[in-house]
Amino acid sequence: MNGNPSIPQATIEGSETEFLELRQVNVARGDSVILHDVNLKIRTGEHVAILGPNGCGKSTLILAMTCQIYPIFHPEMRVRIFGRDRWDLTHLRRHFGVVGTDLPGERTAVTNGLDAVTAGFFSASTLWPNLVVTPEMRERAWEALERMEATRLAEQLVGTMSAGEKRRIVIARALVHRPKQLLLDEPSNALDLAAQRELRETLRRLAREGTGLVLVTHHLGDILPEVERIILMRDGRIVGDGPREELLTEARLSELFHAPVRIGRDEEWLHSW
Repeated sequence: MNGNPSIPQATIEGSETEFLELRQVNVARGDSVILHDVNLKIRTGEHVAILGPNGCGKSTLILAMTCQIYPIFHPEMRVRIFGRDRWDLTHLRRHFGVVGTDLPGERTAVTNGLDAVTAGFFSASTLWPNLVVTPEMRERAWEALERMEATRLAEQLVGTMSAGEKRRIVIARALVHRPKQLLLDEPSNALDLAAQRELRETLRRLAREGTGLVLVTHHLGDILPEVERIILMRDGRIVGDGPREELLTEARLSELFHAPVRIGRDEEWLHSW
């Protein structure tokens, strides 16, 4: 973690049209094949929800999408992100923000919000002494806090924040590079009802500003009204891919989750029980 990661200005080849292409992707973990013949394309700036029960392969798909694991090789297999077959992970993070549920490392708890967001440039838990922070990085970190409506957290220690406040810091870390696409894994996990509502409204604003969102979830309430395309997963396979009106139905979701699903509507939002 030495030096200063540059802040890229150039446009990525192919990034204006296609964010992701997976073709005939199979992924094994240990002796088991977890993903089977996955074919998926997502345009840059597109808002997509990947929905499925626990254990359906969503987490493995995320790892494949973020180049953290590699598919079983065969001649027809392809993984391309922003038009490229190969990426250095450090460079990829500058264009594709990945948002999990936790902040990295034990030092994050004793780091203030602004420093924790700035540390996102280095994928670090805190601003270690050997890291070179430029004025532009500080400006970008403050901008990310503003986009998350979280500037009040700039001087607050992360360890004293609520779960909802920490989630805003996690997303702001991913926003420091002004990525074209964000992937959010179970974005409302562990949040109370008020924090869920606030977070979802903030994500709607990011979507309206032009940041593409890929939401990976098993909660119908996480699917923003701006999400028009739904991908259904079960048993490591994509079993549905199409408009929300066709796939977010009681019949399709009951089949997907192997349980009766009822869907309600509150203005633009859907919920299930």
